[in-house]
Amino acid sequence: MEASVVVTYRCNAKCKMCNTWQFPSKPEEEITPEVIDKIPGGITRLNITGGEPMLRSDIEDIVAVLHKKTRRLEISTNGAFTDKIISIAKKFPDITIRVSLEGFPKTNDTVRGIKDGFHKGLYTIVKLMELGIKDIGFATVVQDENYKELVDFYRFVSSLGVEYTVCISHNSFYFHKTDNELKNKDEAIAEMEKLIKAMLTSRRKNLKLMIKDWFRAYLSRGLIRFARGDNRALPCGAGSDFFFLDPYGEIYPCNVMEKSMGNLKNRSFEDVWNSPEAQEIRRLVSTCDKNCWMIGSAVPAMRKAIWNPISWVAYNKLRIAFGKDITRI
Repeated sequence: MEASVVVTYRCNAKCKMCNTWQFPSKPEEEITPEVIDKIPGGITRLNITGGEPMLRSDIEDIVAVLHKKTRRLEISTNGAFTDKIISIAKKFPDITIRVSLEGFPKTNDTVRGIKDGFHKGLYTIVKLMELGIKDIGFATVVQDENYKELVDFYRFVSSLGVEYTVCISHNSFYFHKTDNELKNKDEAIAEMEKLIKAMLTSRRKNLKLMIKDWFRAYLSRGLIRFARGDNRALPCGAGSDFFFLDPYGEIYPCNVMEKSMGNLKNRSFEDVWNSPEAQEIRRLVSTCDKNCWMIGSAVPAMRKAIWNPISWVAYNKLRIAFGKDITRI
């Protein structure tokens, strides 16, 4: 099972694709480390996100609680609070850090509304590299403002020797958005196809990062299918293989379906997870027609049906080797 823990809706950014910053949670209403500690151990991958998680004064306490519950603890951040991030990384050197950048300086700072946001994010990654933290990288949300930079930005990130993940703008109660869509859809898809080919032909020196690029090509393939309005390539396991905990303690199946299984503040995790409400939500997930492809729910689906992405990667790498275009997108 995998999970996202949203520790705050407060944010220092003003992203075009996300209005969460306009609906900040109050610090006194946010889940405490003691409530978060109700999450069971044995989580495969656990993501701490926001808002901007570094705005929590007790973020190190939260990290300490969650670190013992998972094999892989990841923090999603805009990278503006370098000192806090470095302090956490020193105490938990096996942590994963993903800094959100939407492209090169002008594009990123325009989309995210943070003055010098690109340079702050890059500086944070460089300091983490100097510290010797291994699992670090950047994440980008594909949108009209940045799709033309995707391939060049991927090559820039690759040259640094860090990881790169892309997702695509969705509409969701979480983002407080209903108008996220690609206006230049065909052009954006064409650029994403170029990114997929670049990832499949990755020339990274680090074999592990190269293989990760191949599977992120498959992940990006799912984003194209979502943009076109196609069905998901893999079934969604939200509410079964993944859950989403918000700052108020509500447990959702994902960050798109606004139906709570129950609140962790006044119930145990087991009580919520096995409740009639949870069972009904799983039934609704099985018939959900949104076909979204969020990293949180897409990655568990890929792990569950691992031979699907493996065969797709192998097939398309062979096609590329023989001078043919990628297919089955």
